[in-house]
Amino acid sequence: MPPTQADIEQALKTWIDPYLATDVVSAGMVKTIQIDATGVTIAIEAGFPLARYGAELAAHLTTAVAPVADGAAVNINLSSKIVSRAVQKGVKPLAGVRNTIAVASGKGGVGKSTTAVNLALALRDEGATVGLLDADIYGPSQPRMLGATGRPESRDGKSMEPKVSHGIQSISIGHLVEEDTPMIWRGPMATSALEQLLRETNWHDLDYLVIDLPPGTGDIQLTLCQRVPVSGAVIVTTPQDIALLDARKGLKMFEKVDVPVLGIVENMSLHTCTQCGHVEHIFGRGGGASMAQQYGVDLLGELPLDIKIREGVDAGKPTVVTHPDAPSTEIYRQIARRVAAKLALRAKDYSGRFPNIVIQNS
Repeated sequence: MPPTQADIEQALKTWIDPYLATDVVSAGMVKTIQIDATGVTIAIEAGFPLARYGAELAAHLTTAVAPVADGAAVNINLSSKIVSRAVQKGVKPLAGVRNTIAVASGKGGVGKSTTAVNLALALRDEGATVGLLDADIYGPSQPRMLGATGRPESRDGKSMEPKVSHGIQSISIGHLVEEDTPMIWRGPMATSALEQLLRETNWHDLDYLVIDLPPGTGDIQLTLCQRVPVSGAVIVTTPQDIALLDARKGLKMFEKVDVPVLGIVENMSLHTCTQCGHVEHIFGRGGGASMAQQYGVDLLGELPLDIKIREGVDAGKPTVVTHPDAPSTEIYRQIARRVAAKLALRAKDYSGRFPNIVIQNS
């Protein structure tokens, strides 16, 4: 007896996707289920990119459905459609950008910028079109990390074209000043510069814009949250108590301004000696996991203290580019999938569908 559509849906619900933390039926990814003499054909549409993960997902779903398919062939047709997700109320969308992901930390030196650039590259590897905004006006580092030097071009004298390196569109105040020039600006000047970088850059059809925020919870962070649409935030910390203390402040800041925190990345979780293989938790252990549990958010990943990660960004060739098969690269990819999947579960942004109402004297 052939299976019914209800049988297939129930079978699909038995597979809990590790990145969605739910099944594809509950996530609304099942578009059609066709049952005929040739077998069972299931159309799945994901709200996140599937270039690398798609084959694995299809295999898991096939395995889940096979027991109820009564020997019939099971075909999984995968596609992805990345759309804009809900952001804070009352903020204008960025032209050419569907979703923005703010990468933040409470304090400096925890590897936030390194995480941001490798997250952007991992999203690119999954098949997304990605941009990277270096919002650290006082200490821009992304031009060096991406190896994207020189001034951006302007085609109309009013806007800038993003620099492109390793398949990533990027912009930074570091493209407009010399590397050793200090930005001796007060807060209003810095926030104005950030808004110009965001609004006057011609982003080209981005699925995700990763924003590398400066550390702390000051003017620039507040400006971003109040005037720029932010789809979600990622908090970067180390296991060290003093880093976690400041990371909590960053998390609470996003909560107060209605920006969802997608999860926590624990950097420098452990170090493995290259000579003897001894594993040591130099900065402590389990801090990111306990913080995630305390605030009810996800621990997106735990990254090692690895010299290759540091050498890569210093040379303008991040780990995801230079060591595609390294364990740390796989962790970055898993973080990227979790971030994209969590965004895909959020409500869609319908603001662009409604007309602007203009009242004028006639």
